[in-house]
This record gives sequence, structure tokens and C-alpha cells, in this order.
Amino acid sequence: MPVSRRRVEGARVARLATVDADARPHLVPICFAVEGGVLYSAVDRKPKRSRTLRRLENVRANPRVTVLVDHYDDDWTQLWWVRLDGEARILTQGAEREHALRLLARKYPQYASATPNGPVLAIEIEQWRDWEHGHSRP
Repeated sequence: MPVSRRRVEGARVARLATVDADARPHLVPICFAVEGGVLYSAVDRKPKRSRTLRRLENVRANPRVTVLVDHYDDDWTQLWWVRLDGEARILTQGAEREHALRLLARKYPQYASATPNGPVLAIEIEQWRDWEHGHSRP
């Protein structure tokens, strides 16, 4: 398994970038799980400012998204990031949504005890880009 994939799968948090219909960017931290070429992230039960989440509205307007997983260390020789570009779909019901929730519950104990009740984003990963100190790979 490539180093970048191991890093992504082992990470606990990532940042999801979306854009709205007017091309204004929106960035939020997410919990996620990856299986094959798909990254899943659920709208969970944590308090939100609004029931209409901008990330979902943005995906409806423009499904092109980017997810960034990174690692910072004061020892800069340990720095790395992985960027995943793809197209997102919103799952509100069905077998794929239920499967995604099981994947997320395996990774995050909090989801096992409080299953997310909102939609799930399924991001079809089209491109992996990574960087680490001393190396750059497209």
C-alpha cells in the first residue's frame, strides 16, 4: 500500500474544500473513512449553526471537491500532506450510505455509540497528490 494511502487511512481528521455557485470557497474539518476509491464523511450529531449545511449546498451546486490530510511537526523533516480531488455525491438513504456509516463507526468509536443521522458525502477520488519533506510526487 502506498505511503500516502496509509497516511490518509490512518488520519483522524481532514479538511473538506467546496465552492458555492459563485465560486466562493468553503473549508471545514471532517471525520472520514476511505474504501477503495471513495472517501465517506457523514453529517453527524454534533451541534451545527444551521440545519442547511453549506458543504451540502455547495456540493449540490458544484460537486467538485478537494480533501486535504496533513501532518505538522516542529521537526519540519516530518511534514507531509495528501490532497484528494474528486466529485462528491450526497447519500441520504440506501445500502451505500449504511455501508459508509459502518466504515465510519469502525474508525470512530463515537459513531458506534451515536450513529450519524444526517446525509453522507461519498467522494469519488479522481486524483491523489502528496508532498513530504524532501519529496514531491504528482
